[in-house]
Amino acid sequence: MVAEANVSKQDLQRQRTLQTLRTVFMPLGQLILFIIGSAVVLGLIVVVVAFFLSRSDPKIMQTAIAILPQVMIDGMVRGFLFATIALGYTMVYGVLEFINFAHGEIFMVGGFVGAGVAYLLMQWGLLSTLPWLVFVVIALVVGMTVSGLLAMATERVAYRPLRNSPRLVPLISAIGMSLVLQDVVRLIATSSPLGFNARFETPNFGKPFQIASIPLGERAIPVQISPKAVIFIVAALLMLLALNYLVNATRLGKAIRAVAQDRATASLMGINVNQIISLTFLIGGALGGAAGVLFGMNIGTVNPYMGFIPGLKAFTAAVLGGIGNITGAMVGGIVLGFLEAFVASYLSLFTGGAFSGASYADIAAFSILILILIFRPEGLLGESTTQKV
Repeated sequence: MVAEANVSKQDLQRQRTLQTLRTVFMPLGQLILFIIGSAVVLGLIVVVVAFFLSRSDPKIMQTAIAILPQVMIDGMVRGFLFATIALGYTMVYGVLEFINFAHGEIFMVGGFVGAGVAYLLMQWGLLSTLPWLVFVVIALVVGMTVSGLLAMATERVAYRPLRNSPRLVPLISAIGMSLVLQDVVRLIATSSPLGFNARFETPNFGKPFQIASIPLGERAIPVQISPKAVIFIVAALLMLLALNYLVNATRLGKAIRAVAQDRATASLMGINVNQIISLTFLIGGALGGAAGVLFGMNIGTVNPYMGFIPGLKAFTAAVLGGIGNITGAMVGGIVLGFLEAFVASYLSLFTGGAFSGASYADIAAFSILILILIFRPEGLLGESTTQKV
């Protein structure tokens, strides 16, 4: 009997382990499928359009095919940016059903903190000699800590007193906090050596990785990805896995899900609701801060207003994937990133230069938001819900 009990316990433990692994790693498979699917669908659309346009200009097809691999890589990198910011929106909405429109500024603060860390290391003469991996880890840890604590403080000051108010009231408070954070950072930045447009200094990450070289007439177009972009993608995937593990396989995650489902019942079961909500803001803010550090590292400069447009696009990505769904936030970001990259690269080519693709990429993003809200408000991976009465 004892042996049978031990065997059953082992089987139960094995089943729990397999379930945890499935829960944590299954979203990675979904994400890879959406990356491949988005690239294939948009690539086919490009080929079909280029085929019809090539009747009047044969070079269009050749150019469209030649730049296609690089456009896919750029779209994936851009998508992971939106996805990483969208995770913070999803965390907060999943618990409070509230859109934290100050999250874009939390992202911006992370970028400035990373730039400040880089500036201090440069002043101390350590930046050029520091291994790039150590620099990335230091910048991420400091940026995530400051941004997470700032998000938690924002919740305590601007949102908690309004928690039982009509939904429009905390929304207005979030917009107000966004403006306040922009101006506070602007005041600090312009009064410091960083300045308004702060340079994000980094160690030498090495040359871009050349994946292929595609011939186009007498020249060849390189297909490459920078080491910083690779770091961005790897960090985003690790954050997705860590967040899925936290939410689905830990006691804290169970408490977060309980508060998200029913705050009153969770409180009766002994869960400190205020503490869980604060920790949710801390985690969401830390993710936003990490995105800000990685974004600043890739772009090379940061400014107090850089969080507004990426924040709105990340919100679009969260809605597209299914707001409140962690995997959906990543999927929405990837799809949106691919769409923007394709519009930015091909609109000018297909219209003969009449329209600048880079200028119309934003229109494509917000058009998607409108269409999703009209035809599928629950998003790609979201579930339709009914209002309880």
